[in-house]
Amino acid sequence: MQNTATPTHCPYCALQCGMNLTATPEGTVEVSERADFPVNRGALCGKGRTAPAVLSSGVRLTSPLVRSEGTLVPASWDEALDRIAEGLSRTRTEHGPDACGVFGGGGLTNEKAYTLGKFARVVLRTSQIDYNGRFCMSSAAAAGIKAFGLDRGLPFPLEDIPKTGCVILVGSNLAETMPPSLRFFNELRENGGTLIVIDPRRTKTAEQADLHLAPRPGTDLALALGLLHLVVAEGRVDEEYVRERTSGWEEARAAAMAHWPEYVERITGVSVPQLRETVRMFCEPESAMVLTARGPEQQSKGTDTVGAWINLCLATGRAGRPLSGYGCLTGQGNGQGGREHGQKADQLPGYRKLDDPAARRHVAEVWGVDPDSLPGPGRSAYELLDALGTDIKSLLLMASNPVVSAPRAAHIEERIKSLDFLAVCDVVLSETAALADVVLPVTQWAEETGTMTNLEGRVLLRKRAITPPEGIRSDLEVMHELAARLGVEKGFPTDPEEVFEELRRASAGGPADYSGITYRRLAEENGVFWPCPAAETDDSEDASLDVRGADDPAQEQDDDLAAAVHPGTPRLFLDRFATPDGRARFVPVVHRAIAEEPDDEYPVLLTTGRVVAQYQSGAQTRRVDELNAAAPGPFVELHPRLAERLGAAEGDPVAVVSRRGRAVAPARITTAIRPDTVFMPFHWAGEGRANTLTNPALDPTSRMPEFKVCAVRLETVRG
Repeated sequence: MQNTATPTHCPYCALQCGMNLTATPEGTVEVSERADFPVNRGALCGKGRTAPAVLSSGVRLTSPLVRSEGTLVPASWDEALDRIAEGLSRTRTEHGPDACGVFGGGGLTNEKAYTLGKFARVVLRTSQIDYNGRFCMSSAAAAGIKAFGLDRGLPFPLEDIPKTGCVILVGSNLAETMPPSLRFFNELRENGGTLIVIDPRRTKTAEQADLHLAPRPGTDLALALGLLHLVVAEGRVDEEYVRERTSGWEEARAAAMAHWPEYVERITGVSVPQLRETVRMFCEPESAMVLTARGPEQQSKGTDTVGAWINLCLATGRAGRPLSGYGCLTGQGNGQGGREHGQKADQLPGYRKLDDPAARRHVAEVWGVDPDSLPGPGRSAYELLDALGTDIKSLLLMASNPVVSAPRAAHIEERIKSLDFLAVCDVVLSETAALADVVLPVTQWAEETGTMTNLEGRVLLRKRAITPPEGIRSDLEVMHELAARLGVEKGFPTDPEEVFEELRRASAGGPADYSGITYRRLAEENGVFWPCPAAETDDSEDASLDVRGADDPAQEQDDDLAAAVHPGTPRLFLDRFATPDGRARFVPVVHRAIAEEPDDEYPVLLTTGRVVAQYQSGAQTRRVDELNAAAPGPFVELHPRLAERLGAAEGDPVAVVSRRGRAVAPARITTAIRPDTVFMPFHWAGEGRANTLTNPALDPTSRMPEFKVCAVRLETVRG
């Protein structure tokens, strides 16, 4: 082990906070402040501080496991890899290539996500690949592409937030999901700006707001349309901006005008005075932003909902201008980069579309294969999981735990159990890994080098700080070995920098162009914002996607240097949008009901989310003593009036029942939630698994399931 501090990044959320890691003589790993990284400036939440706990051999997997007579037992690497190759090969022979599925994760590095997509399409020749990032921000991505021609979570750095005049934060509890980011919003208010938080619960984030709106879950679309109606009615439209920089306004305006304030109040529960105050606070400053997260996005109308918030920004001239714009707060550590480079069902590296002939030719040339050999688009994440055991017979899964994280989780658990063959690569024995035929123990964040792309579109270098235990291999080594066993000897290097060099070529000229980024630059510059084309590709087919603004501070460099090295693009759209005509596009949308409205049998709404001490499915954080002490298990948050009708007291076990199943957890009674709504965190398996209840109804565009709202009833649990 090394004895000097290694600058690297946290393994959890999309902030990718900077930290230093030091290996001690005792064999432990210490985390220390890294103040030079601008996203967190040294601050870390409890998850980041305790992240090395999962590196312990007492917590993580240390040997391959294979199933023998119904039990997982230790095995050699050769035996485990041979079994996987045999299982996948047998499926291809008996049922065809599309009977093999691949499921990835938003925590994989860019190099691993890129290689996984290549492995699926070149080695297995299957179209059936997607990843859990589909459950993260796919609706925001779809809406961003429709409006701007390009999807990047934030089109500006976090450091711009304190300098704007107003932020509307929709469906995000970042005080618990991304605690170090809260300082940017506190600084916003210290500088005289205002914060509006929209959330059915009065969260720790909402408590920091100048104005908190608590709409009925699933009505964010109506709320945004009602605000746009008022913008028009009060004469607050930026007519010059709309005329010069957008298209489609008349249709979007007509759709919004059908949502008058009193109508929206009845739908959302947000009063007309609050609607008017929101419009005033948003429109009066010179600059403003709208930021969305999973609340409005994880709905069966998530794409339209985000589109309505984008329309509000466009109508008021708040996009593609300094210190203004629409942005999405990406959740998973590499949720952004993970979908840019090929593990999403319909995309190739560089955010190219899989059904675009030019994109297929470009990537096929880099990969050294015939473009016609590449399969077409496959199923989205939930649809892929739902097809397990029927159309899809074998599954290779990396860095995901759908037994806990997928909607209608009990059904998905049964689909996984019905597979002919399941192989899982993970660092711990997750609930999903426990069902596998083969489990491979792989390296973790501190034990490997690779790149991540954070919520700002900043590509980062995560450096190896310690040597992994004997017997642990990287995901890149796993795919190299499997490819060789399946007949592809070349094209799957194990060195991450070599993979990144190929990724640069594959992404060149695409919307997410990384071709001008190198490991050296990432180390020296604290990350580089994409798009960042190489100098020789500046005049490539998609040069129009270089959409930085002329007053971008990143361009204030020596002219000779700028001619040779692209500076990256911290701020998008200041001159033009990434559409063929350079204009942003209004998309007309109208309110529609959630997929499952309450009724006499299921009269209450359930919404789900996270708590500060746990992360995603909890596969790693639930193994950390300090985090478990802070958040030991699931709970049901409900309003006192609802608790009184139910006859439940604080701490009593309460059953929450939906059309898909039943979950039981202790009651947590609070006035911080609407009387018609209950909340459950989704980090736990077993009896308190919130995703047993959630609705897999899909957004027609993004294929995002409706995690955020479904109809339930409550029951007391006796004995």
